[in-house]
Amino acid sequence: MITDEEKAILLHAAREAIQSLFDREVKISEVDYNFYPNLTKRNAGAFVTLTKRGQLRGCVGYLSSAKTLFDTVVDAAKNSAINDPRFSPVTAMELQQIDIEISVLSPPVPISKYEDIVIGEHGLYLEDNIYRAVLLPQVAVEHNYSTSQFLSSLCEKAGMERSAWMSQRLNIKVFTADVFSEVGKRVKTYERI
Repeated sequence: MITDEEKAILLHAAREAIQSLFDREVKISEVDYNFYPNLTKRNAGAFVTLTKRGQLRGCVGYLSSAKTLFDTVVDAAKNSAINDPRFSPVTAMELQQIDIEISVLSPPVPISKYEDIVIGEHGLYLEDNIYRAVLLPQVAVEHNYSTSQFLSSLCEKAGMERSAWMSQRLNIKVFTADVFSEVGKRVKTYERI
């Protein structure tokens, strides 16, 4: 279980990581390896989502990571800011308008049937031949998706026909996420990790 204090540390580190891209004097705070084992000794996948005035501005992450959770979040934050191919890099001028959301993931597990997907709890990972895509659990909630809409969106993101999941059995895994953000200091949790 990630504590509220650990969530605050990760959000602060993500912000510092992005600021350090624009200001060499900004250093990412160090974390006491003995006091915060969830952050410094635990490996987990994580995504960092950036929004600007409620609109997606970048989202990069990892389903799993050999790095510590702290280092994974720092790396994902930097990449969300400058390496999401869907967007131009975040600029120093707009940094004050950027809100950060972090999703700490459970390991993905295969499902035997699409009916096993639980909206609001599961994220989806598609890995089928050359096709790959990830949708975080909050995507279905924020867009009010049904299971079929969630699957169609996943197929589209992977570059497949939206209806591909109806005509063939796809290799889909589900995962859960502990999701928290800076916006209004709210903490949305889609999993109890």
